[in-house]
Amino acid sequence: MGKIVVAMSISVDGFIAGPEGELDWHLVDDELHSYFNDHLSRMGAFLNGRVMYELMAGFWPTADKDPASAPTIVEFARIWRDMPKIVYSRTLEHVDWNATIARDVDADEVNALKAETGGDLALGGAEVAASFQRLDLVDEYRLYVHPVAIGKGKPMFEPSQPRLALALAETRVFGNGVVMLRYERPRGQ
Repeated sequence: MGKIVVAMSISVDGFIAGPEGELDWHLVDDELHSYFNDHLSRMGAFLNGRVMYELMAGFWPTADKDPASAPTIVEFARIWRDMPKIVYSRTLEHVDWNATIARDVDADEVNALKAETGGDLALGGAEVAASFQRLDLVDEYRLYVHPVAIGKGKPMFEPSQPRLALALAETRVFGNGVVMLRYERPRGQ
């Protein structure tokens, strides 16, 4: 059975985006992007909220057409286009690029998807991740801690969420100072 994996870049002070949604503090170089490509290419599907889907759909469908694009960009554009995607949204009426819309996060449907999908499921987007967290559906967190404090913005975890026990499973330090912390959600304890 596949796992639900949240992968988020965060600042050292716990934010995933600046106050206006800024991501300009992300330090994604070729080494880190290659790592993302390798990890994400093995997923069974991408699960995104509306905001994340629109952000991705605004760039990745044609990113590999730009002759100035780095090889890692070209590679991920192809991964993103080909990967099945489920977009959780109550407002979108239409999605493209191998995507389908789900109106609500339903635990039974998610567990069925985990059982039938060939691989883990990459969950992206703060709001949809919070919905999955509330239903205790997230199996793994990959936090990419960037060496910057941004002071304010969108927190990784909402203050009202219940305590979440995690077990450290892996760490990795990248040359640009980003540290990956992979935590698993202990089950049945």
